[in-house]
Amino acid sequence: MKLPYIIIIDDDAQVLRAIQRDIRNEYRDEYKIAATVSAVEALDLIKELKLKNEVVALFISDQRMPEMEGVAFLELANEIFPDARKVLLTAYSDIDAAIKAINTVKLDYYLLKPWQPPEEKLFPVVNDLLNQWHALY
Repeated sequence: MKLPYIIIIDDDAQVLRAIQRDIRNEYRDEYKIAATVSAVEALDLIKELKLKNEVVALFISDQRMPEMEGVAFLELANEIFPDARKVLLTAYSDIDAAIKAINTVKLDYYLLKPWQPPEEKLFPVVNDLLNQWHALY
């Protein structure tokens, strides 16, 4: 079986590098990790992945991005990979958007920035979501 993807989107390059580093360090043996600062680029990527019969297990998207909010991105991504798990990265000020997204895009989890230490705040969440995805996939 091909390795499934974890897709990460955050318009803040520093935040993107940090979460990409954490995710890659923990999951690189079992997943391909792709990251971008652009929701539009991410949509293009996942459309291409779908055409190549690749699989996405998890999306991690920032909420506040200039091109498109994370909730809007996850709605579109859900149409392409409906079985993928969805995590929204939020700041405290975006909690209302995250709560709304739980219902509108069937958000699996919202993660507050910063997620440090990842061993306590990031990996347990991602492990649980990936286990759920594997159970259904």
